[in-house]
Amino acid sequence: MMNRALPYKTKQFFFVLIKLSIVIGAFYFIYNKVTSNPDLRFSDFVSILSKNRLFSLKNVSFLIVLSIFNWFFEIIKWQYLVDSVKKITFFEALKQSLGSLTASLLTPNRIGEYGAKALYYSSNYRKRILLLNFIGNVLQMSITVLFGVIAIYYFVTDYNIEFSPQKVVRFFLIIVIIFAFSVFGAKQKRFRIKGFSIKKIIEFIKNLPSKTKLLGFVFSLLRYLIFSFQFYFLLHIFNVDIFYMDAMVLISSLYLLASIIPSVFIFDVLIKGSVAVYIFSAYGVHEFTILSIVLLMWILNFVLPSLIGSFYVLTFKLPKNNAI
Repeated sequence: MMNRALPYKTKQFFFVLIKLSIVIGAFYFIYNKVTSNPDLRFSDFVSILSKNRLFSLKNVSFLIVLSIFNWFFEIIKWQYLVDSVKKITFFEALKQSLGSLTASLLTPNRIGEYGAKALYYSSNYRKRILLLNFIGNVLQMSITVLFGVIAIYYFVTDYNIEFSPQKVVRFFLIIVIIFAFSVFGAKQKRFRIKGFSIKKIIEFIKNLPSKTKLLGFVFSLLRYLIFSFQFYFLLHIFNVDIFYMDAMVLISSLYLLASIIPSVFIFDVLIKGSVAVYIFSAYGVHEFTILSIVLLMWILNFVLPSLIGSFYVLTFKLPKNNAI
């Protein structure tokens, strides 16, 4: 009797230890990235926030409301996507979205989100959950690409960005090679994305209700408009005199370039900061200002939700038929 009980208790202990490790690790890296940025000292960051009255009740409230709506539409999008295979409540979608965000902090390109969300479901649902999460990310990325490509065109033409002929030829050569491999790979049944063949992914997408795909696209669009406006509002707070459409050209260019650079999520703020400095320097925005805004966007839309998500990581329980 004791021999049978011991392995179960041991597994339970390690399961709790893993959850604690995820939360402690997430907290440590958030603290480290906020306080140990080599390009932006934390004391200077706080000083510039105070100087620009960011801590006023009006500004803080409005910024947090925008972040809440940003994640509200992400949670609603996830709920509607999952509803195509299994009905879940808004609260369940919230737990899964924020909990998986915290669990994926330390993984490259937030790939840990796939496994984290799948763990909320019994084994017979997990493959479909992985595909739905992939589709949700593709929908969000499609909005980023759509706005970003248009923005990059105007950015290059309006700001007279010069490229050497060699760099242009090299860029198009890389695009052609990637396209060729993509076409070749799509024809191969063994070619896989996230462990699934291209054919299976296409069939799964085709079988999704049109309403689900349309709503997923709309919610992704709303999220993009919200967090890009939040960026513009922060520019306004930092006294950057810029029209909304001009700001959108820079912001959309930033998000497209930053999104195509592979990174461990904990370095996401550093990568976005570097790209943002380059993009906004064309408009004459001070480096310190843009680094502060990028860090604030990261805190508002990722750090705060992940802190809430840590509670759901700690209280997470495996589905009954998959319990340890």
